[in-house]
Amino acid sequence: MQEGKRQKQVAAVLQEELNDIFRRLGLNMMDGGMVSISAVKVTPDLLEARIYISLFQVKDNDATMATIEDRSWEIKKHLTDKVKHQLRRMPILHFYKDDTLDQVFKMEELFKKIHNESNDANSDKPAE
Repeated sequence: MQEGKRQKQVAAVLQEELNDIFRRLGLNMMDGGMVSISAVKVTPDLLEARIYISLFQVKDNDATMATIEDRSWEIKKHLTDKVKHQLRRMPILHFYKDDTLDQVFKMEELFKKIHNESNDANSDKPAE
């Protein structure tokens, strides 16, 4: 099902404000790495928001996600203060780890491995 215009608008507002809140609360740099909001998806009734968190070079992903979950009430309070004039009801926030970067790195490694193997196979062929 395709996202509606209002869903996209609310998601964009939430993402922008959440990134600002993470910066102000010091949640954007944790455990030796960078934390950012990569995407926000809002349900059609605008009552739930799925926040996808991108973790770059963070030592312990699970601990970082647990910290964010523990401070979710504080995040929601700041977010409510920011968007109270734009939304009738504050959506319930659900935080998820966005593993897109991990997948990209795995794909890059696979491509390098395939490239190296094909170069090795070509170099083993006798010259004609």
